[in-house]
Amino acid sequence: MLPSSRTQLGLFFILLCPANIIGLWWAVGSPLVMDPNSICRKTKRLAGKQAELCQLEPEIVQEVAKGTKLGVRECQYQFRFRRWNCTSHSKYFGKILQQDIRETAFVYAITAAGVSHAITQACSMGELLQCGCELTRSRAPPSPMAGSGTEGTAWEWGGCGDDVQFGYEKSQQFMDAKSKKGKNDIRALIDLHNNEAGRLAVRSYMRTECKCHGLSGSCTLRTCWRKMPHFREVGDRLLERFNGAFKVMGGNDGKTLIPVGDNIKPPDKQDLIYSADSPDFCSANRKTGSLGTRGRVCNSTAMDTSGCDLLCCGRGHRDETVVLEENCLCRFHWCCVVQCRKCSVRQELSLCV
Repeated sequence: MLPSSRTQLGLFFILLCPANIIGLWWAVGSPLVMDPNSICRKTKRLAGKQAELCQLEPEIVQEVAKGTKLGVRECQYQFRFRRWNCTSHSKYFGKILQQDIRETAFVYAITAAGVSHAITQACSMGELLQCGCELTRSRAPPSPMAGSGTEGTAWEWGGCGDDVQFGYEKSQQFMDAKSKKGKNDIRALIDLHNNEAGRLAVRSYMRTECKCHGLSGSCTLRTCWRKMPHFREVGDRLLERFNGAFKVMGGNDGKTLIPVGDNIKPPDKQDLIYSADSPDFCSANRKTGSLGTRGRVCNSTAMDTSGCDLLCCGRGHRDETVVLEENCLCRFHWCCVVQCRKCSVRQELSLCV
């Protein structure tokens, strides 16, 4: 199953632009109405398992939309100090997705991860009839925590472990669109690889949580369950993969991907891959999808990507004083209201020129 780039691009548009805000590409923070019927009516170009989900499991499609939004927010957080900051401008972002660059690799991975995470979470919360808590009959016992004094303590699986495999499979089913049989597409292979890397950033890092039971605080029995990593951890991990992403090219057989450069190990399933170099994103360019960094807030003392030297691309910056209003002198009144005053605060900002 290989995703068609055009189909995947259409999928992003459908999921991120419901009918009531169709003019926006990413409308994070807007009061979106994630209506699965509205989404599915626009999936005529989508094929196979996706159409099947729309027809038979519209509630899963609703969680797909939530997961996409989750991925959007995380992308914007992780790239908030970079020249490309996951802009929500529709025309420019569409150009980004049409290129096979590192930024696109991250978008695909974090979106697939978000869908997997959202569906799994819905299972654990009892919001989906198709799934629930993880089945633990065949799972090995939890390992004792180092230095916890629980070695040899009786244990049992309990609570509600996250059924991450269900979320993984549904994310795979919806995000990995089918391409025509026998058609080789290097871009499709790359997109599929990055989708999988995103899902593995969730599934491969499950953690065990336990609760002790016993008299007087003793731990005569442990009840344990498996939980997904927090999504911020998923974003942090994928950003590390973004920083070390592999550039690849298609093999002669049209079915394999080869790392570019000498003596470079092949990327593993959790690595992000791309085939084209990114633009520098310093100046506005509709062709490449760059909004430029003019007017962006930077840190005049930082030496990392948020610093004015790097973010402003050597053009320099100007300092500006702004007056902001924020809550202050907050008091709690019984019961149960918190009342605050509005205070004006002057803040010094550095802006790229």
